[in-house]
Amino acid sequence: MGLLETTKEKIFPQDSEARDHAKARLDNLALPHWSLGDLMDMAIELAGMTQTVTPKIRKKAIVTMAGDHGVVAEGVSKFPSEVTPQMVYNFVRGGAGINALCRQAKADVFVVDMGVASDLSELATAGKIIDKKIGFGTNNIAVGPAMSDAMARKAIEAGIDVANTLSKEYDLFGTGDMGIGNTTPSTAIAAVCTGKDVAELTGRGTGLNDEQLQHKMNIVRKSIEVNKPDPKNGLDILAKVGGFEIGGIAGLIIGAAANRKPVLVDGFISTAGALVAYKIEPFIRDYLIFSHRSVEPGHKHMQELLGCKKPLLDLNFRLGEGTGAALAMNIVEASIAVLTEVLTFEEAAVAGADK
Repeated sequence: MGLLETTKEKIFPQDSEARDHAKARLDNLALPHWSLGDLMDMAIELAGMTQTVTPKIRKKAIVTMAGDHGVVAEGVSKFPSEVTPQMVYNFVRGGAGINALCRQAKADVFVVDMGVASDLSELATAGKIIDKKIGFGTNNIAVGPAMSDAMARKAIEAGIDVANTLSKEYDLFGTGDMGIGNTTPSTAIAAVCTGKDVAELTGRGTGLNDEQLQHKMNIVRKSIEVNKPDPKNGLDILAKVGGFEIGGIAGLIIGAAANRKPVLVDGFISTAGALVAYKIEPFIRDYLIFSHRSVEPGHKHMQELLGCKKPLLDLNFRLGEGTGAALAMNIVEASIAVLTEVLTFEEAAVAGADK
């Protein structure tokens, strides 16, 4: 068996006993019952994920997967592919949005070259990025598959490998992405997985006008028609209409779930990766925390398919990079603080409410 198969065998549902113990403690905290609402609900989830009523977060990591897309040749983005490696250098310098928000959240940023169409070996050799390059950008999905089946598997397993390595030190992961044109394959993945019409799912990405938006919809429809991905097969979806960084995100999620590490899913592209991971192993849903809702119209439908009724935040984000996940890390830590630091009525010697 390959790494993907052996990793899937390690993924189990949340621990019901830990959830029950967490619920019992939260029911008896010295405050009006469930008065911290969603924070308390999340505390139960975190207990179930980590198999303990006293979860600890030693270190936090945002993993930003980077890759380029051949479909940019179809004019689906306002920015050229050259921006992808330029932004990778900006991440390394610490000057991007994700860097600022990670500094605020006291989280580390790991940039992974999954398939940038530029030679980044200098950065990799210097230890400034993680080199998992599958290829120099995907093929144009408007004319054929994004990648081979072997490449799709390699992308997933690269993400798993990153999760396995980082799980030795890090207890909370956030997904991130960088790749000009990646809302187009992500929209195709959303359409294949949700069954919704492309018009309901397609957004303006980097700021397309009405005419450009209609063109993008046509390209997404054409990509699905040309490639005919199997909606039940995550690897086939990734190979036919995905991206190298989307595969890396899917693998990161699968690997984190196998290590029982919670994963904060960022925006539209990250959720496309989560959909691929879900199609490969449905139990990964038990380890997902949805950080925010993107401005991209398809994001809501994607989250709903994955069981998310309401994300933690809704702040009109559409940057990606892992920015929403980084900001939401503060909320996850607050949830754990409620579970582990607030005293019960008995511990605080406070009279409880009348039954």
